[in-house]
Amino acid sequence: MKLKNILISLAAASLVLSLAGCNKDDYPKVEQGRVVAFNKDTKEMTIIHDSAMDSLKPVYDMLPPSVFKLPTNPAETGPEPKAGQRLKLDTDKKEVEIYDTRTQKLVFIPINIVDLQQGIDSQHPLVYDKDANKAKKFPVVDKEKKTVTVYSGRQKKLVTFTIPDQYLDYPESTWDAGDEVRLTYRTPGQALRFMNITKTDIFKK
Repeated sequence: MKLKNILISLAAASLVLSLAGCNKDDYPKVEQGRVVAFNKDTKEMTIIHDSAMDSLKPVYDMLPPSVFKLPTNPAETGPEPKAGQRLKLDTDKKEVEIYDTRTQKLVFIPINIVDLQQGIDSQHPLVYDKDANKAKKFPVVDKEKKTVTVYSGRQKKLVTFTIPDQYLDYPESTWDAGDEVRLTYRTPGQALRFMNITKTDIFKK
């Protein structure tokens, strides 16, 4: 099954539940959120639910996280997800939302913005190495300056900000955004169909 067909199937599964006279237990349920952990050996991912179900304006406000294994059928699976604990970067409120793996809580961290570059697409020289033909590595953590530089492809923003001292020894993945994913399931913990929204170009032929 092509990735485009996976997307169509997932969308159909969420819409069909609203049809009058249908038993909702007969249809797969839908989960959407951001991946904060992924075990490549067991194919198990940990997801923070997006209650808005909107990848453009997500709302990550639900705990505990959901844990799912990728579908057993490779044809029902998109690209494997990348994990990261940064859930949301809000330059207007000057805060970063993370999933703190140490406390297993959602934390909103106040930041001081040192530099903000907007309108930065994925091919911009600031984030893409044309000679090496690959994206530059982010996040960049400078413990001496107490700064973190992250790139948000969705927002087209390259941002450098300072962080409180207690987060300086946190791993780099704390500031990296995990992939946004969507899946269907009947049995909790086992996905039937899986799509990596972040890594899927539905318009690509």
